[in-house]
Amino acid sequence: MNSAPFQFSPDGGITGHSLGTIRADLSWLTKVIEFRLQQHFSGVDDDDFMTGLPPPDLSGNDSFYAYMIQKYNFSTTERVILLTALAVHVAPVCFDIFFLKNENLNRGYTEFGGIIGTAHSGFIPTGETLSFLLCGRNLEKRFQLMEYFSDYHPFYSQNILHLSDVKDGDPIFSGAVTISKEYLTLLTQGRPYYPHYTSSFPAKRITTPLTFADAVYDEHTAHALDDVRGWIKHGQSIMADTHLRMFLKQGYRVLFYGPPGTGKTMTAAMLGKESGLDVYQIDLSAVVSKYIGETEKNLASLFNMAENKQWILFFDEADALFGKRTQTQSSNDQYANQQVSYLLQRIEDFNGTVVLATNFKDNIDTAFLRRFQSIVFFPKPKTEQRLALWRKYFSAFEVDADLESIANEFELSGGSMINVLRYCSIVAQRRGTTVVTAEDIYKGITKEYQKEGITI
Repeated sequence: MNSAPFQFSPDGGITGHSLGTIRADLSWLTKVIEFRLQQHFSGVDDDDFMTGLPPPDLSGNDSFYAYMIQKYNFSTTERVILLTALAVHVAPVCFDIFFLKNENLNRGYTEFGGIIGTAHSGFIPTGETLSFLLCGRNLEKRFQLMEYFSDYHPFYSQNILHLSDVKDGDPIFSGAVTISKEYLTLLTQGRPYYPHYTSSFPAKRITTPLTFADAVYDEHTAHALDDVRGWIKHGQSIMADTHLRMFLKQGYRVLFYGPPGTGKTMTAAMLGKESGLDVYQIDLSAVVSKYIGETEKNLASLFNMAENKQWILFFDEADALFGKRTQTQSSNDQYANQQVSYLLQRIEDFNGTVVLATNFKDNIDTAFLRRFQSIVFFPKPKTEQRLALWRKYFSAFEVDADLESIANEFELSGGSMINVLRYCSIVAQRRGTTVVTAEDIYKGITKEYQKEGITI
């Protein structure tokens, strides 16, 4: 949600005006519930009763809640649905009245719906609760209510809220009205939601203080990245064209390949920083499972979470999951091939940007390669690029060394140079000086070569 055209409060919290707006609307929801119950128990079945209970006026209101209502042009009915989902978290007492017992049956009223949570002892409204409030016994309106939970309504397409899954055979309206964590955070705290690493979302948000002005690429890499940056910047405008949308698939798929330490992860983070989009690095070790169906389940959960968020998903060491399919000689081979096919389909259907990174392009299945919009090679830096990196990295020090000779002599990646920088920084701090000597740099380089079993 970083790209949403809404200015959050400077401290990242909800403003008093936003809090007051939601409080007023929750008060209105309480009146709607009370009035509907009065009608029900007096034998009146007026499903148009809300015409006499207009919601609070939001004109001139600059809260995120008001912005959201106005952006999607939500009707009074949609506003009730949204508030019902929100109130479970911020004002659950609104629904205590639904615990009334039907004395004739010695049980709750079926028409009220509702469930009780695992840890929450209060009344959690369901689709049936909404049907009672908004439709009464009007079957046509009940059918219309289903449309609000269809996959093309903003509630679903923008991941605002949904009806929770129900067991096979249970009525669809027995699912709880569930607001997403993303919009719960936006509405109650006035800031974007950053999901935590969990088993159902095995990913972490990556950031960088660097920009593309700080990076050093060779000419071919820079040109290839321009295409990626261009799509991220202009993709929404391109897909808004009805003619282009007939031929172009949504989303963008990129492959970064090249030796370790050449800036693949850093570049993915900089793409997010430049565009204001969140970048999530997927933990493939938590996604891949030896149990049949578990890998697909994990991926489905991950992509469902990311859908419509304008995130950049970054799969590092992607050949572990996106590797070449093999000839089927056993059930294990067949299962592995099914995983790859499933991945291919989910990535093609994803409407955001997916970046896969690998050290070896040849390890990636050719079926994936054909579907990438961009393939970007990250080579080890050449002499002139190494010199530029040495100078950039050590600009905070007084360098008593011939960096040009060092750049000529040692073919290091940018990541290895940063390790040398860290070593020299420690040495300089120990000496209490800002001077880095040639001996310091050579010792740091020696340590890097020793990691690969090379002596110099």
